[in-house]
Amino acid sequence: MKQNRIYPKLTVTRKAENSIQTGHPWVYNTEILRVEGAAEDGGLVDLFSIREKYLGTGFINSHSKIRIRLISRSANDVFDEAFFERRLRHSYEYRKTVMGDDASCCRIIFGEADLFPGLTVDRFNNILVTQTLSLGMEKIKPMLFSLLCKILKEDGQHIDGVYERNDVAIRELEGMEQNKGFFPIDGLITPQSTKTTIVENGISYGVDFENGQKTGFFLDQKYNRQAVAKISRGKRVLDCFTHTGSFALNAAKGGAARVHAVDISADAIAMAQENAVLNNLQGNMTFQTANVFDLLPQIQSGAKDGYDLIVLDPPAFTKSRQTVEHAMKGYKEINLRAMKLLPRGGYLATCSCSHFLTEELFCNMLRSAAFDAQVMLRQVEARQQSPDHPILWNVPETNYLKFYIFQIA
Repeated sequence: MKQNRIYPKLTVTRKAENSIQTGHPWVYNTEILRVEGAAEDGGLVDLFSIREKYLGTGFINSHSKIRIRLISRSANDVFDEAFFERRLRHSYEYRKTVMGDDASCCRIIFGEADLFPGLTVDRFNNILVTQTLSLGMEKIKPMLFSLLCKILKEDGQHIDGVYERNDVAIRELEGMEQNKGFFPIDGLITPQSTKTTIVENGISYGVDFENGQKTGFFLDQKYNRQAVAKISRGKRVLDCFTHTGSFALNAAKGGAARVHAVDISADAIAMAQENAVLNNLQGNMTFQTANVFDLLPQIQSGAKDGYDLIVLDPPAFTKSRQTVEHAMKGYKEINLRAMKLLPRGGYLATCSCSHFLTEELFCNMLRSAAFDAQVMLRQVEARQQSPDHPILWNVPETNYLKFYIFQIA
C-alpha cells in the first residue's frame, strides 16, 4: 500500500473477500470477523482479508444488514472533496455521452452503478430530485449536492433547486428518518412549486416531484416508450398501469387509432389526462381508474372494444427474494389474460422492474403463460433500462428492468 491507513480496520470472511474481488460493493453484517478501531456509523473503514490483504474502503452502518458499502478498492485513493468531485464529473460526463440531448432529463446518479452507494439523483431540467438510502451518502450529501450543482453550472446548465424524496421506509432500516423537501444550497433560491414540466420523446409531461411515485417520473423506460410508439400506428391500444400516461401518450403520438389508459390511482389518472391535454392528444384517448387485475377479466376478446396492442408496465410485485414466488403468480396472471385478449397478430409489450425477478424467471413465466394461453410468442424486441441507469455486470442489483415486445402468433 502506498499510504498509511487512517481508518478503522475490519477483517472479513473469505466469502466477502471473494465477493469484493469480483467487484461487488456490499459486505453483510455476518461477513465481518474482527473490528480494530472505533468505527463510526456513516464513516469510512478499511476492509482486509484474513491474510491481511487490503480489499477496499467503504462506509459502515451498524444499523444495516449491508454493513459496508464500498466506494473504492484502491489503496491510493484519498477521500477528500476532490475525490468526490472527480467521481461526480465522471458520472455527469457519462450521461452527456450516452444520452446526448436527453441528458436534460435523465438519471445523473444511479447508486452503486456510479459508485455512490445508496444515492439516486434524477434531473428534470432545472430541478434535481434526490433519494438517499445509505448513511454514508447521507453524511456527505451537503458536499455532493453543492458539487453537482457547481459541475452543472460550469457546463452552462441552470439548476433552480435540489429536492429530496426521502419518504421511503428503507431509510428507517438504515437508522435514518424519512423526510422530503428542498435541500438548501448556497446561491439557490428555493422554488415555490414542486411541479415542473419536462419533454421526453417529443411529449410534454407535468411532473409532481413532491408527491409522484419514486422521484416523480420513471425515466428508465424512455426508449422503451419509443419502441411502443413505433408499432402503435393504427392500433387499438390498452395501456395497463399507465401511471401518468407515458406509454399511452407515446402510442397516441405514434398514430394509434385509439388508446385506453388504466391505473388504480385516481391521482395518476388525473395527471395522465392533464398530460394528454398538454400534448393535444386527448381526442383519441380515454382513461379509467381501475384495478388491472379486475379489469382484464372483464374485457372480452374479439369484442367491439378489443385491442391490437396491450402494454403491461406494472410496479415491482416483489421487493425481496422471499416474495418472488407470489409475485410470479401476479405477473403470470396479467400476462396470461393479455395474451388471451389479443387476436392473432396482436402485440404485447410487457416488463418487470424487480431485480429479484431475474430475466430467467421472467422468461420462464412468459413461456408458461403462452403455453396456457395456447399462443406462440414472436419476439419483436428485447430491451432493458435506458443507459442513464447503467448496468454493472458484477453488481446484479443494477440489472433490474426486463422489457419485451411480442407479436401473438
